[in-house]
Amino acid sequence: MDDSHCKATFRLKFTMMKTPHTTAKMIGLFNDSYPPIMDGVALTVQNYAYWLHRKNQPVCVVTPKTPRYIDDATYPVYRYASLPLLGRKPYRLGIPYVDFPFRQVMKKTPFKLIHAHCPFSSASVALSLARQQHIPLVATFHSKFRDDFNRAMNNKQITKWMLNEVIRFFEAADEVWIPQASVEDTIREYGYKGKLEVVNNGTDFSADENIDELKQQARLSLNISADMPVFLFVGQHIWEKNTRLIIAALALMKAERFKMFFIGTGYAAKEMQQLVIRYGLHSKVEFSGMITDRKRLQQYYTAADLLLFPSLYDNAPLVVREASAMHTPAILVNGSTAAEIVTDNYNGFLTENSTKALAQRIQALIKTPELIKQAGQNASKTIARSWNDITEEVLNRYMLLIKKHRGC
Repeated sequence: MDDSHCKATFRLKFTMMKTPHTTAKMIGLFNDSYPPIMDGVALTVQNYAYWLHRKNQPVCVVTPKTPRYIDDATYPVYRYASLPLLGRKPYRLGIPYVDFPFRQVMKKTPFKLIHAHCPFSSASVALSLARQQHIPLVATFHSKFRDDFNRAMNNKQITKWMLNEVIRFFEAADEVWIPQASVEDTIREYGYKGKLEVVNNGTDFSADENIDELKQQARLSLNISADMPVFLFVGQHIWEKNTRLIIAALALMKAERFKMFFIGTGYAAKEMQQLVIRYGLHSKVEFSGMITDRKRLQQYYTAADLLLFPSLYDNAPLVVREASAMHTPAILVNGSTAAEIVTDNYNGFLTENSTKALAQRIQALIKTPELIKQAGQNASKTIARSWNDITEEVLNRYMLLIKKHRGC
């Protein structure tokens, strides 16, 4: 993504009291998270919007309001009322149907296709508008919702009911997309029986210059010595992502030289920091918090030797693709959904889901830096794909679906 994405040519000051400035039919991207809330799905929506706009497509984003945040984009972002989502800061609970100005704006906004990226508050608006305007609805299944429901509700019957509601939404869509083939197992397990389309995610990072020079510059910027093994985790600080396993594995390696960076935030962040202190790892492990500056985040990916991502929770994590773009291979759990795109010892590394196995794999790898380097090169060729390229495919799929829908 170029600088114009971060420094827009003008600041779009849009309020819900105003009607849209254009009568052109729009592509609507609907999701319950969007910057300043930064997660993989939010970044996907942001990049869809940015590149579709660059391709001269009328596009907008529909998402919950975030207090005191002013959108800065060259495309409209329509926001609706929300409340804090208890236990999941900074996420918001959208309440669009009590927001009358927002509803009026949506009523006057003509769409040609709507793409929902989650099955919650924004999805209810998306489905309603698609039916009212007789336009196609695309829905992407990004996440393992059962894990979230189990933690939040701790009640199997409520979880089952909520999953049924999720599947009902996907069954109402004209097309259901998944970000990689292995995600089919999850959505089928939840009860979806319809057709699926695989549409991969991308990355806005690229190593256009000599990667060795970039890595050296990144380490200088982060004050890391050239010979220090550096590990990285980027993502929500939640136990579902197997973050406890990472810390416990590092504890078994306490005698080794290394530097570990945790980037992100989440409900488990404080407990993770306490666990690091308890294991005596505080001089080797740094919690960098949420980094929204993409250039700064890119430096961490570039400086790292390995991305440690043993998550069983993620379907198709963007962080693996982002790291791959910067020639940094990932260690993932063998058999996990996220691991589908990795061939062990070729474009990444696999481990068993145990503390000892992860520690041993890391220790073996840091003794073979050439293997890490080669895997990083292969990852950049086989895993990383630009959002520009992805959205070209997305746009073609949209146009075919619109044409098909008109012919019905």
